[in-house]
Amino acid sequence: MYIILHNIRSAHNVGSAFRTADGAGVSKIFLTGYTPAPQDRFGRENPEIKKTSLGATETVPYEVVEDIFVLLKKLKDEEVKIIAVEQTKTSVSYKTIHPQKPTAFIFGNEVTGITQDILDVCDMHIEIAMHGTKESLNVSVCVGIVLFAYQ
Repeated sequence: MYIILHNIRSAHNVGSAFRTADGAGVSKIFLTGYTPAPQDRFGRENPEIKKTSLGATETVPYEVVEDIFVLLKKLKDEEVKIIAVEQTKTSVSYKTIHPQKPTAFIFGNEVTGITQDILDVCDMHIEIAMHGTKESLNVSVCVGIVLFAYQ
C-alpha cells in the first residue's frame, strides 16, 4: 500500500501522515506538488515534520516527485490501483471497497482537495461520510481512517 500526499500545506499534517503510515505498514509515501518533505533540497530537516512524525520519517520510505502525472503513469504501469480520497459525484464510501491489488491512495490539499485533472486519472474515488455540519475532516485524520481500513 502506498500513499500520495499532493499539495499538502501543513508540515504537521505531513508528519502525522508519516506516523500513521508507519503504524499501518505503508510501503512508501510519495510527496508531490508543494507538499513539504522531511528534508529540503539542501538536506536540512523540517523540524515540524520531524517532531510530529516521532521518527517515522526514518522508518517509512518516501520519495519526492515533481510531476504527479509521471508518478501516476508509473504506478499504473506497475498495475497499482489509484484511489483518490475525495468527495466527488462518483465517490463511494470507503467502507464499500476491498482493493485486491497494490493500491495508492491520494490525499489532497487541506482546503481545495484534489484537482479534477488528477481525479480523472484515478481508478476510483472514495469518501468518508460526514454527519455533522462540517464538510470534511483534517487530511491527517482521513489518512488514518483510510489506512487502517485497508491494512
